[in-house]
Amino acid sequence: MGHYYDAHPEVKTNEKQIEYQYQHNILNLVTDAGVFSRDKVDFGSDLLIKTFLHEHPPGQKKTIVDVGCGYGPIGLMIAKVAPHNHVTLLDVNTRALALVERNASKNQIQNVTVLESDGLSQITNNSSDYILTNPPIRAGKKIVHNILTDAYEKLKSQGALYVVIQKKQGMPSAKKKMADVFGNVESTANQKGYHILKSTKS
Repeated sequence: MGHYYDAHPEVKTNEKQIEYQYQHNILNLVTDAGVFSRDKVDFGSDLLIKTFLHEHPPGQKKTIVDVGCGYGPIGLMIAKVAPHNHVTLLDVNTRALALVERNASKNQIQNVTVLESDGLSQITNNSSDYILTNPPIRAGKKIVHNILTDAYEKLKSQGALYVVIQKKQGMPSAKKKMADVFGNVESTANQKGYHILKSTKS
């Protein structure tokens, strides 16, 4: 049985169409077997999108990274709402990346770059204003914590990392790790056991 964090899922393809809405913005998305949360945009991703866009309404152009992007709901919605921003979507799952490319085209979103990347390996140091992740919890604590650690190097000064994570799936240890790496961490939202953790690079 394949996992959504496999580079090349072996599970048989089984595409479906879903719709995701934030305020008046609608995304029509193609999903598939072998990618995370294929039947609908999961609660954690939805909370992360809403929290980030509430804190950062469209303004100055920003460089944003969505790491572990899956079929693209987080990065594509942020890119759609704020088309002056540039969003880079990263994943190791080639099936997910192909879906992101199709979904960007399908929704006429052009301010994005889609890259195959193990964590943040394809991102230049000190280049990003914001990094967002709904991390691949099932891939293990080491992989998740590597993303949290690497984010510090990739962010510009005053850039911020946003992570959505459930309390029962490692939130306390992720929060501690972010505090150790960044010297600060706050929970900016908390619903149904999901926390949005934010650390800022000083």
